[in-house]
Amino acid sequence: MMRTVNIRLTNAQGVHNFIKGLGLCLLLAVCAKLLSELPHFGILGQLVIAILLGMGWRGIFGVPAGAEEGAAFAGKKLLRYGIILLGMRLNLSDIAHAGLKVFLLVGLQIAFTFAVMLGLARLLKLDPGTGLLTACGTAICGAAAVAAISPQIKASDEETAAAVATVALLGTVWTLAYTISLPWLGLSPAGYGVFAGASLHEIAHVIAAAGPAGREALDLAVVVKLTRVAMLVPVALVIGFWDARKRARKLQLTSNEVLSGNNPQPERARWREIPVPWFILGFLIMSGLNTLKLIPTPAADAVVTGAYQLMATAMAGLGLGVNAASLIRKGVKPLAAGATGSVLLSGFVYALIGWFRIG
Repeated sequence: MMRTVNIRLTNAQGVHNFIKGLGLCLLLAVCAKLLSELPHFGILGQLVIAILLGMGWRGIFGVPAGAEEGAAFAGKKLLRYGIILLGMRLNLSDIAHAGLKVFLLVGLQIAFTFAVMLGLARLLKLDPGTGLLTACGTAICGAAAVAAISPQIKASDEETAAAVATVALLGTVWTLAYTISLPWLGLSPAGYGVFAGASLHEIAHVIAAAGPAGREALDLAVVVKLTRVAMLVPVALVIGFWDARKRARKLQLTSNEVLSGNNPQPERARWREIPVPWFILGFLIMSGLNTLKLIPTPAADAVVTGAYQLMATAMAGLGLGVNAASLIRKGVKPLAAGATGSVLLSGFVYALIGWFRIG
């Protein structure tokens, strides 16, 4: 009888701790939303502010006892749900109408960014996970891309946080630099819109930088940026398969060292290691629903707001799991790689705009 009571008390305490951790993440996400609506904070965005608040809370107050499980749930599960709902922001018909030049430019931009960033990561001996996530955030859509790819490669919280912080800081600096240099770039409003949309990191950065150039620049910048967001689906699939095959090869080599002879690892074991990114497929399904206008616009807007709230809660959970001192030690190399890659990306996109005669 006593043992049964103890088990019930333990379960009740576990649920209480879980709710406490999840509630803290939700509170930090709400605070991040409020802060993102203040002047000068909007350029960072709710997701970046949420992870910074999580890291700050851990550094100042620590993580409440037993709350780690709830924070981990937010950082893993809620993240996937948020990414699925974020697909409601994407209208595939707008992207299709952008034209072949935009698709080609975005494809070249993503290929160039990955090649440069991964090369820099290897040159600077950066952690492979951090290097790949920084490349994804720079090439596609900032913190949302980092959050989407992180589960695919089983990245640690510190690797994810380092990539998010790098992309956020550099994106903010680049946004200010673009706005200041606008009169000297020699681009038409259309050309500048493509330039901003194809090279800046976050959607918030694109809107902030393109706004001063007028409505034409802003509209085109957002379309180009959302075309990059759409590329999150194939990129995530490719990275997931690539990472799973790499892990399987390592497993095979380890098994061959242990087993006598040269008995290869069965092929079916390799395929079992490949994660199926259902949340990315969900993202694409939600995009399809929005494209077909099956969801009323007010409801679609509410879904997108909810998506960012879920992802911000997840970012807060990731922040609570990050050791700030360790992140600072790792932060110099990602920042150096990200800064160099961003400079090269801007120059590459500028050259492509001239080549395609867009502006």
